[in-house]
Amino acid sequence: MRNASFMTALILLLLTGTASTLMTYRPVPVVVATNLEKLPMEIDGYRAVEDTFPESVYKELNADKHLYRHYRSADGSVIDLYIGYYGTAKGGRTGHNPYACLPGAGITILEAKDAFLAVKPGVAPVKVNYILARNEFNIMMLHWYQTAGDKVVSSGLRQNLERFLGRVIDNRNDGAFVRVSALVSDKPFPAEKQRVEKFAAKVLNLLPQHWPIEQ
Repeated sequence: MRNASFMTALILLLLTGTASTLMTYRPVPVVVATNLEKLPMEIDGYRAVEDTFPESVYKELNADKHLYRHYRSADGSVIDLYIGYYGTAKGGRTGHNPYACLPGAGITILEAKDAFLAVKPGVAPVKVNYILARNEFNIMMLHWYQTAGDKVVSSGLRQNLERFLGRVIDNRNDGAFVRVSALVSDKPFPAEKQRVEKFAAKVLNLLPQHWPIEQ
């Protein structure tokens, strides 16, 4: 049994070393079309307006493409969408972590847990991250990492694995950090959560169709 375990570990080590060597000699793809800007300006009855962050924020995030919009419904409800896309040359992921960045900005995290988005009928719900935070307002947030267009992961560890496999198999390991958020009142959290989750599921479904192209 011990010999079998040793051989398995040795084989995995050799495969990892071989894959790393191959990646060293393959050209790194570059982003030739960002496409995220083509994401619909109307989603689930919400109409968007574009917004921007201060230049210092963009320098800190260092993404290949940022998308920051406020989507407003006919009744005045607003849902914010931010997507930061990182091509293979930038390692495919952000160092941004809401669990560290929110408290660092003086925002208290009241609740953090998994959420599940009903993306398509007959398909298992997709796990993402849910945060309820507060400064002077209640902030409800769903966020996740997306890679290879249609792979959704809720943790940075899983994203690293998917990026490694993508680099070995397809010679790309690009990815995006996606955040859907809204300011919510003190009382009807379940209804507000359902509203934000429904919108986030639409975004998740749309992203593969507007995923950046690398060559």
